[in-house]
Amino acid sequence: MSPRDPAGATRHHVAATTGWSGLIRKGGAIRIVDLQGRQAVDTLFYSAADTAERYSAQDTLQAARHAYVGPGTRLLSNDGNLMLTVTHDTVGRHDTSAGACSVESNTVRFGHETRHLHACRENFVSEGARWGLMKRDIVANINFFMNVPIEPDGKLAIVDGLSEPGHFVELEAAMDVICLISNCPQINNPCNGFDPTPVEVLVWEP
Repeated sequence: MSPRDPAGATRHHVAATTGWSGLIRKGGAIRIVDLQGRQAVDTLFYSAADTAERYSAQDTLQAARHAYVGPGTRLLSNDGNLMLTVTHDTVGRHDTSAGACSVESNTVRFGHETRHLHACRENFVSEGARWGLMKRDIVANINFFMNVPIEPDGKLAIVDGLSEPGHFVELEAAMDVICLISNCPQINNPCNGFDPTPVEVLVWEP
């Protein structure tokens, strides 16, 4: 269990299908709590000093020599710098390959009738605008709590999540970072159990 006391954190309730963003200072920490279980939480990190430096899924997985983010994973930037480290994780495995849903991908995967549905990319763009970020700044993200096994033929599958109510992931920041979150609104695959639910974000100052 994490030694960090929730009483010392700033708590943020993130309603189902919505976004959140905030600043995590170097030496501080962020905890994302899946309140009801099986809820994917799409997440991005940017250097607060220079947002051109941002989370790199490719560099992170290459350094970890593992296909998933999990306990002890060091999240690296596109400049190869350490951004955050996963210090506590009650699930054990999180996807960083399947990307974020978008209006366009929903249409391709699930049919034109889904085009009107809200998507993670919209949440990222909306929250990113608060920090001077644009759509072109949205890169490959982490999908906390999302279960994406690799099938024998190498394809990625999206199946029922592994997280249970109250499960969480906690990360300590190695630099000042801006965090963008989309509490995934997807209802066309089982990443949210076909029923998006709220999550909680706790932030500790250093």
